[in-house]
Amino acid sequence: MPAIPEKQSQRGYIIPIGGAEGKTRKSAILSRFVELCGGADARIMVIPTASLLNETGPQYQELFKEMGAKAMCVPLETREECFDEETLRILGEANGIFITGGNQLRLSTILGGTPVARRIRSMNAQGVHVAGTSAGAAIVSEHMIAGGRSGPSPRESGVELAPGLGLTNRVIVDQHFNQRQRMGRLLAALSFNPFACGLGIDENTAGFIAPDGRMEVVGRGTVTVVDPSELSHSSMSYVRKAEAVTLIGLKLHVLAEGAHFNVETRQATLN
Repeated sequence: MPAIPEKQSQRGYIIPIGGAEGKTRKSAILSRFVELCGGADARIMVIPTASLLNETGPQYQELFKEMGAKAMCVPLETREECFDEETLRILGEANGIFITGGNQLRLSTILGGTPVARRIRSMNAQGVHVAGTSAGAAIVSEHMIAGGRSGPSPRESGVELAPGLGLTNRVIVDQHFNQRQRMGRLLAALSFNPFACGLGIDENTAGFIAPDGRMEVVGRGTVTVVDPSELSHSSMSYVRKAEAVTLIGLKLHVLAEGAHFNVETRQATLN
C-alpha cells in the first residue's frame, strides 16, 4: 500500500513518463514538472540509479537548472549508499524527485527496501512530486514490469514482474509502449493482478496523476489505458507455457494530450 499521509497533508503528484521525452528547456513534460515543484523554488533530486551512463544524472541536473530550478544528483549505485544519513538528509530537502531511465531491475535491487525507498514513499505522501521516465516510470507502482516479450497479444510467461516503489497500487505502468509493441506484456501483467489499471505510455508522453487520482495526459503520444475492472474471464491460470491468453471483458481507452482518466473512479474524460 502507498504510504499514509499525515493529517492535513495532500499527496504529491506521481508522473510516469514513457521515455525519450524532450531534453530541452522547452520540454512540455519536464517544464510542467518543474512548475509543479515550484518553478524557481523547485528543489529537485535526480536519481540516475537505473542508468549505467555516468552522464545521465548530470544531464538532467543541468537541464533542471536551466529551467530555473535548484537541482542535485545523487548516483546511489549501491544498496549501502541508500542507508547513508547524508544522502537521506539531501533527499529530505527536495520538493521534487526525478528518477531516470535505464534498467528497472537496478532500481528495484538497489533501492528496494532501503531507507531511501521508504523516504521517497513518505515524502510523496506528504506532498513531494515524484516523476520517473522509462525505467523510472515503471517503478512508481506497486507491481513493476521488469521485462517481457514484445507483441500485441498476451501469453503465458510473457511478462516478468518485480516489486516497485509502491507510490500507487492503482496502476501498472509500461513505457515506450507503442514504439516497442508492449500491449501483450501489459495485458499479461494485468491478468496476474486485475485489481490495477494498465497504463501503456508512449515515448515523449506522460501521465500527471494528481492527488485525487485524476490523470492528465501531456506530450506528443498517447496513454493507452486498459481497465480490467469488468474482466469476466482469464485463461492465464491454465494455459501452457508461451500459449496465448484469453481475456474477456476488458475496457480500453486511448488518450492523447489534454484527455483525463481517473485511476480511482476509472472514468475517462476529455477535460
